[in-house]
Amino acid sequence: MGGSSDVPALRRGLAILGVLAGRPGPVSAGVIARELELPRSTTYHLLSELVAAGFVTHLPEERRYGLGVATFELGSAYLRHDPLERLAGPLLRKLVDQVGRTAHLGVLHGGESLYLIKERPSQPQTLVTDVGVRLPAQLTASGRAMLAHLPAAQVRALFPSAAGFVLRTDRGPRNLPELRRVLAAERRLGWTVEDGYVTAGFASVACPVFDYGGRPTASISVTFRHFCDGEGECGQTWPEVAEQVGRTARELTARIGGHG
Repeated sequence: MGGSSDVPALRRGLAILGVLAGRPGPVSAGVIARELELPRSTTYHLLSELVAAGFVTHLPEERRYGLGVATFELGSAYLRHDPLERLAGPLLRKLVDQVGRTAHLGVLHGGESLYLIKERPSQPQTLVTDVGVRLPAQLTASGRAMLAHLPAAQVRALFPSAAGFVLRTDRGPRNLPELRRVLAAERRLGWTVEDGYVTAGFASVACPVFDYGGRPTASISVTFRHFCDGEGECGQTWPEVAEQVGRTARELTARIGGHG
């Protein structure tokens, strides 16, 4: 084949990689053929080409196919070029201009939130969050925005014991059942709220960013001064702020080819 006749084959090959990337484990050729509505002969031909190029691995004993080393190398090269930060930077600056408050791009690093970008308004306030800083994910709005969309088994694996539930103030989930209740409520709400969990006198609102497979790959959050009258949380959810944060998160999701 040559010229424009290669384009359909390329598209089908990429579609196969998309199917493999979206599954938790290896997949049979029959499943791929049905999902993409391809003839079996075409599916096997494309898989053979992808195996030869290193993008797919054939597991003959299982009669299944998985992603190959070349795919991993592409992903590693993608990460080395910091695309997430490059794409998110202008969006966070625009968000800060809109809300006049500090915004962050965060990712999960095990059971912790890791901050990759911090954009501040012209008159910033001192925060413990900064680029490279890690905080307990169950305490931060940024972390819970991602945890809320992970499978329950994965959340349990990240917090296997009570030792993982470190508190910075007197607020925040203290064990896995409490965390699950908070995550369920925040899934229903559509965004996450942190009211004095990390630093007394500050609150945050966050929304998740999703990857190609619909998995939470990052989150965008806004942090601002807030004091509750009396003891305990105020129960405020700041929907106006959440709308702006959510719009930014959805735009970044679209820019990285993801979907929520």
